[in-house]
Amino acid sequence: MASSLAFASLSGPAARSVATNAAKHSEAALPGLTAFEQLRPAEAAENSAGDWGLSLGVLGLAVGTAAVAARGSMRKKITKSRKVVRAAQPFSSLEEKRFPVLSRRKEHVGSFPKLPPSIYPGVLSGQSMTDLLDYAKENGFAIPAVNCVSSSSINACLEAARKMDAPIIVQFSSGGSQFYAGKGLDNTAFHAAIAGAVSGAYHTRAISEQYGVPVILHTDHCAKDLLPWFDGLLEANERYFEIHGEPLFSSHMLDLSEEPLEE
Repeated sequence: MASSLAFASLSGPAARSVATNAAKHSEAALPGLTAFEQLRPAEAAENSAGDWGLSLGVLGLAVGTAAVAARGSMRKKITKSRKVVRAAQPFSSLEEKRFPVLSRRKEHVGSFPKLPPSIYPGVLSGQSMTDLLDYAKENGFAIPAVNCVSSSSINACLEAARKMDAPIIVQFSSGGSQFYAGKGLDNTAFHAAIAGAVSGAYHTRAISEQYGVPVILHTDHCAKDLLPWFDGLLEANERYFEIHGEPLFSSHMLDLSEEPLEE
């Protein structure tokens, strides 16, 4: 409508000029649109007022359509530009392995000169976890594993490990994970248990670095009837890996000892 009114205030050569410029822009926004050439609004104005009004109405509609199309195209470009895809990249330094939000701390709280060089404060995974387990086996000592049900119990484990200058395994069971999320949360399809374990995992990752303790982040016995919980944790691992290049958890235990050997 605004475009129609603007053209109605022009006549003669001015109308021809505006129509020609508008046609160029509209053809760029809507390929194949040649309505301006067919309508010839300036010539229509010279012939009859009725045809002039009709031509301007259609011309205004075409310009409006072109503007809408241009806005839509621009919106798609803006939306596309906002989508940022972060591909998993291998870590090139110990600093890059640290929890992103807390990675600017100048010095680590603890150091472990007797452990393999791949061991670092925080949650271990992949080769660093394997190196720690191999080292413990070769030197004949056990790494304690504690089932945690709250952030307070996680903190207590990390504080004890710090005082003993030793690594530790923080782990979650299905029931403990549900408790971590809160008994008021619906646990249909193990929703609360999955959320609780993931929440505990993020807490452990953030705090263990500050205590300066190497941690294996584990989930305890998962029987066959708990497989939906197990699947949810694997999905959380995949999502975390896409961003940080390592899984959220260090390891999981799948316990099918209650099932027949045939299965």
